[in-house]
Amino acid sequence: MNTPFSTPASGRATGAAFDAGLRAHMLGVYRNMGLGLIITGIVAALIGNTPALYQPIFGTPLKYVAIFAPLAFIFFFTFRIEKMTDAGARTAFYAFSAVMGVSLASIFVIFTGASIAQTFFIAASMFLGMSLWGYTTGRDLTKMGSFLMMGLIGIIVASVVNIFLGSPVIQLVVSIAGVAIFTGLTAWDTQRIKSEYAVYGGTEAAAKLQVMGALSLYLNFVNLFQLLLGLFGEREE
Repeated sequence: MNTPFSTPASGRATGAAFDAGLRAHMLGVYRNMGLGLIITGIVAALIGNTPALYQPIFGTPLKYVAIFAPLAFIFFFTFRIEKMTDAGARTAFYAFSAVMGVSLASIFVIFTGASIAQTFFIAASMFLGMSLWGYTTGRDLTKMGSFLMMGLIGIIVASVVNIFLGSPVIQLVVSIAGVAIFTGLTAWDTQRIKSEYAVYGGTEAAAKLQVMGALSLYLNFVNLFQLLLGLFGEREE
C-alpha cells in the first residue's frame, strides 16, 4: 500500500503531500512549545505573586529542588523518550513545563512586571525571526550547530565556575555569549527538526519528534528570555 510519502501517482503530488505534512508537523511542534510556555508562565506567575506559595519553596532548602528539578526532567526525557507513548511524551513535557514554572517563579519577585513583559516580547521577536530563518534558509547549518554546541558547553562551565568566583564581568560575558548562542541554536534546531521530518515523516516516530522538537525550541526560548532579562530587566526596588 502506498503512503503519502512513498510512491504517489506523480512527483507533484509527492511534493504537495510532503509540504502539507511538514507544515502540520511544524505546527505541532510550535503548538506543543506554545502550550508549554503558557503552563510555565501561569505556574511561575501564580507562585511568584503568592507569598504563601513562594516562601515555603524559595525560603527553604526546597529552592534547590526547584532549581535542579528541570535538569532531572531533561535526563528523564533523554533516557525514557523511546519507551514513551506519544501521549506519555506530551504529558511529560507539560509536567516539565510546570516544573520549569516553579523554577522561574523568582523572576516575579526580582523584576518588575513591565520589565518581564517587555523582555518576553523582545525574546519572542528574536526567537520567531531566527526560527523562520532556520526554516526557510537553503544554507546547511550543521557546522554552525557544532560550533554553537561547543559554545554552550563553554558557557555552562563558565557559569559553574562563576558560582564560586562571583565575578560580574564573567557573568556579563556569559550572558552576552549565551544570547548569541541560544539565538543561533533556535535557527539550527528549527532546521534540524525540519530535516528529521524528511526522514521520519509519515512514521510512528514523527509524533514523538514533535514533542522533542518542542522541547528543544522551548529550552532555547526560555534560556534566551532569562539571559535577556538578566541583562536588561528592571529590578524591583
